[in-house]
Amino acid sequence: MWFKNLLIYRLEQDWSLPAGELEEKLAARPLLPCSAMSTESRGWVAPIDDVQLVQGLERHLLIALGTEQKLLPSSVLNDAVKQRAIEFEREKGFKPGRKQLRDFKEIIAAELLPRAFTRRNTTRAWIDPAAGRLIVDASSPTRGEQVVEFLRETLGGELPVSMPQTEASPGQKLTDWLSARRAPGRFDLGEECELTSGDAAKSVVRYVRHNLDVQQIQRHLEEGLRASKLAMTWNGRLSLVVNGKLEIKRLKFMEMDEAEEDPGLDPARQFEAEFTLMTGQVGPMIDDLLEAFGIQKR
Repeated sequence: MWFKNLLIYRLEQDWSLPAGELEEKLAARPLLPCSAMSTESRGWVAPIDDVQLVQGLERHLLIALGTEQKLLPSSVLNDAVKQRAIEFEREKGFKPGRKQLRDFKEIIAAELLPRAFTRRNTTRAWIDPAAGRLIVDASSPTRGEQVVEFLRETLGGELPVSMPQTEASPGQKLTDWLSARRAPGRFDLGEECELTSGDAAKSVVRYVRHNLDVQQIQRHLEEGLRASKLAMTWNGRLSLVVNGKLEIKRLKFMEMDEAEEDPGLDPARQFEAEFTLMTGQVGPMIDDLLEAFGIQKR
């Protein structure tokens, strides 16, 4: 259940909804299968293998948004349209026009959709009322916004949130740390960075599994390139990559195998152990990161 990609949202108001009431609201919007003619369905699912839609531990809450999508490959649809066009020409004696082809495509899509395969995705979110944060485990900002918007709808339209705002651009901060060859506070530079030019060429230079304390990188910075991604470690326990949008990627606990589970531990205790470790380490790391970017706590 480890979060690997973090999108950070600030709760603009105190979170006062107890876990039990949140459970009731989420239960009113469960994930349902796609209907015969719909391509996507969204709803709340259990964040772990349990019937509960809200998992709580001390002040922390864990929820999950499920998405079901019907897969209708464009290649399959296009092949069917071509075949329909051939049959049309054979019957009518002339080729179909563009409008007729568009009509064919809509008709065939409607015919194939009920038989399309489906795919389910789950996006988890961690609500930290004490810190005033909503953390979504997603690599795509679009996926994060889907969770925020669906939660807002579920709560009746009341969920004022915002992305953390910095005085200086996050990319400039990353560049400053790379230029100084030193990360702030309990952070240390990792072994990966991405440098991007600000001109029309948008040149990109990447260093992977590389010592970042080298003169070559300094020359790139002197030439005007700026850091758009920077790998760091925190307190010798977490490794992460931060980008110029203040998104955290590839978060990992350095001293343990995230996939390892204790077969002798029941699921409830396993969840409690994992969630306790994650919130106990990741929460303070986020505090330090936001402070390093000059963002005050709410």
